[in-house]
Amino acid sequence: MQKIRKAVIPAAGFGTRFLPQTKAMPKEMLPIVDKPVIQYVVEELIEAGIEEIVIVTGYHKRTIEDHFDRPSMELIENLRMGGPKKLPLLQEIERISEMANFIYVRQKGPYGNGTPLLNVRTLIGDEPFIYTWSDDFIKAAPKSRFKQLIDVYNEYHCSVLASVRVTKDEDYDRYGFAGGKELKPGVIDVSTIIEKPGKASAPSDLATVSGFVLTPDIFEYLDKARSNLSEGAELYYNDALKLMLGDKKRVIAAEVKGGKYYDTGNKLEYLKTVVEFALAHKDLNGTFREYLKGLDL
Repeated sequence: MQKIRKAVIPAAGFGTRFLPQTKAMPKEMLPIVDKPVIQYVVEELIEAGIEEIVIVTGYHKRTIEDHFDRPSMELIENLRMGGPKKLPLLQEIERISEMANFIYVRQKGPYGNGTPLLNVRTLIGDEPFIYTWSDDFIKAAPKSRFKQLIDVYNEYHCSVLASVRVTKDEDYDRYGFAGGKELKPGVIDVSTIIEKPGKASAPSDLATVSGFVLTPDIFEYLDKARSNLSEGAELYYNDALKLMLGDKKRVIAAEVKGGKYYDTGNKLEYLKTVVEFALAHKDLNGTFREYLKGLDL
C-alpha cells in the first residue's frame, strides 16, 4: 500500500458567478477574512501529510502562483522596516511558500472536472492521490477531512469519496449522492452514484462533495469516458467512477465526522462563510460580533 503524498487541485474555471470581481481576480483567491479560499484547502492538505500539490490553472490564474511563491524582496524589506510589529506577517508569508512543493499545469482538453485529472496523469504516475476542489472545503475536528479520508483509504485500499449528510430538501438537487451497502455507520460500499437526483430518487442522504482519494486506475477509466463523449460534451470524473463501478472496482463513500461543509462557490454561501470565520477570528470576533448586533436590520 502506497502512502498518499500528492494532491491535485483544479483551478482553471472563470468564476462567472462572481463577475465582475473575478474578471481580474481568480475565484480561488477570494478572501475569507485574511486568507484566500484556496489557502484553507492547501493548509489542510499539508496538515494531512501531503508533500506535493499540483494546481491545474488557466491563463488568468497567475495570481495563485504568485500567492504560493516566495515573497518579493521589496515586500520582505518593507515588513522588516516595520520592526517587531510586522515580524509575524513576514514569517507568515514566508511559511506559505515553504508549505509544499507546488507544481502548476495549464488545463487543456474538453470542459469538465475530469479534464484536470488527465492533465496531471504523468505527474501522479501510479500513486493514489487526493483530488479536491479549490472553492469549497469541510472544516472538521478533531481530525481533518483529509486525514479521515486517508484513514478510510488505509483500511479499504480503494478510492474514497468525502461525503456529508444533507438535511435540506433542496440539497438533493445540488449534489451527487452515493448508494450501496453500509459497511459501518457513515461508510458505504458504493454501488451507484447519482447526480442531483432529487430527494425522492436519492439512494441515500450522503452527498459526495469537496474532496476524494483516487487510485491511479481512474486515468484508464477517464480515457474510456472520454472516448464515449459526443462532440462538445463535458468530461466528468463521475463518468469514470461509474465505469469503475461497472467493472466491480471498489469505491467507498465516507461521511466526514465532526465536519461542516463550506461552499464558497456562490455568493450567498461565500458571504455566510466569511461571516462565520470573522466571528471566530482571534483579532475580530469581539468587535465584529458587536457590530453585527448593532446593525439596524
